Amino acid sequence: MGEEQNGSDAALGTNGNHALEHEVVLGGSEGLPTSTHKEGATTEQITDLNGGGGGGEVTKSSWFKASLLWKGTSTFDSFLLAQAAQAGQGLLTLPSVFAELGFAYGAFFIFLYGALGAWSVYILTWLYFEFKARMTIDNKGHSGRFTFQYHDVIGGLTGPWGNYFTRFFVMSSLFVASVIQLIASASELYYANDNLDKRQWTYVVGALALISVFIPSFGHFRWGAVLGVFSATFTAIYLFAASISHGQIEGVSHTRPDDKVVFFAGATYILYAFGGHGVTIEIVESTRRPHRFKFVYIGVVLYTFLITYPSAIAPYWAFGETIIRQSNAFGILPSSPWRMTAIVLMVIHQSISFIIFVHPIFLLVEKFARVHHRGMLLRILVRIPVVVLVWFVALAIPFFGPINSVMGAVLLTVVVYMLPLATFMYAYRTKAARQNSVLQLPPFLPSWTLMFLLNGIIVLYILVVGAGFGGWASIANLIRQVHTFGFFSKCYQCPPKA
Repeated sequence: MGEEQNGSDAALGTNGNHALEHEVVLGGSEGLPTSTHKEGATTEQITDLNGGGGGGEVTKSSWFKASLLWKGTSTFDSFLLAQAAQAGQGLLTLPSVFAELGFAYGAFFIFLYGALGAWSVYILTWLYFEFKARMTIDNKGHSGRFTFQYHDVIGGLTGPWGNYFTRFFVMSSLFVASVIQLIASASELYYANDNLDKRQWTYVVGALALISVFIPSFGHFRWGAVLGVFSATFTAIYLFAASISHGQIEGVSHTRPDDKVVFFAGATYILYAFGGHGVTIEIVESTRRPHRFKFVYIGVVLYTFLITYPSAIAPYWAFGETIIRQSNAFGILPSSPWRMTAIVLMVIHQSISFIIFVHPIFLLVEKFARVHHRGMLLRILVRIPVVVLVWFVALAIPFFGPINSVMGAVLLTVVVYMLPLATFMYAYRTKAARQNSVLQLPPFLPSWTLMFLLNGIIVLYILVVGAGFGGWASIANLIRQVHTFGFFSKCYQCPPKA
């Protein structure tokens, strides 16, 4: 395959006087390298292709006023959105996962899947720019109001079947992630007020979830992203502080269960916990400088390490293997005003995560119904059935924890880890494609042979360990829960009332 040079030193022209949402990113002052076969592309074509969810010209003053709480398209806004999608209700289940894996394996898998997630996002953003550049050459631009999605990028580089395959897996994973947010919110509200069982709380949160249909795009969601990051951070600090303050229970034991189903289901849950980048393309489309996102996500992973390690280890240290029977850490910590605050904030976070995960599904349904460019009222009408279906599934399968592992093994292994890397190898399978790559190889992997080797090893590992052993264990564990609690369970894992 050789170590071909991949791209010229030329860069595309300056940004021009376009709206902030449509700033040129393939070159200009940011110095992003382009390939020799991109020379036919004009600045205007690139600008059109980089139009995100927003649209239209705006003045500086009007943009500033709108962006204070509502509209945000900066690099920092992309960090907030990605962080809100990455770290959330998974914080509450990680203590029980540590009880399933033990301290050493738990810490190892968090680091491993965090690192693999960061690499996957790096490759996915690379594919995004390659897709945009090829569209520019082929003169296949869309209007600024058109929002590209994950399946558009993969399909554009692999063909129609790649589009259909990606669309199925991405939308399925986002659908299940949306279901999980409702299940988790109902579970937490039960611990705040057990006068209603978890199923009744699911009725409540499902009705409130209908508010999500009124959010136009990610570019109009700064307030939600800020709240999402704050609430997750507060909850992580609470889990750590409350566990240390409580101290170890009498006779605490940290013996890992000798059960392969439990072990691999726990490891796969961590894979799920670091699989929040199924919405990467939609976030990239909403930011003014998409090329920075691959570095932004490294910060997201590091911040996630910062809040997950202490909040997962401390409860396991305090309660030991007893926590394995409780998928929600709020269920083992004593009632207090701090716990109530954390519950309220986490419910807010999950509401925000629900909006982040369900929004790409809204976009797909709008495009299918051909109302994506129409007025907001028509878009709202086609979004409502999506929320109702998510609500129904949350009522039918309320298994907080096991369903997360199944999603990680069956869907996220493909969407988040294998698909971007496999597409990368396919897109650059020819010498010409490698020579004309829109981005250069990273300094630590100076040859295409090493890039392909690393990606191949990761795909093989995820296929065997994540999808193979993880899928078997997660599905077996979910079947156990169905046999124990049944479908439409009234109150999953609820402690008996006095």
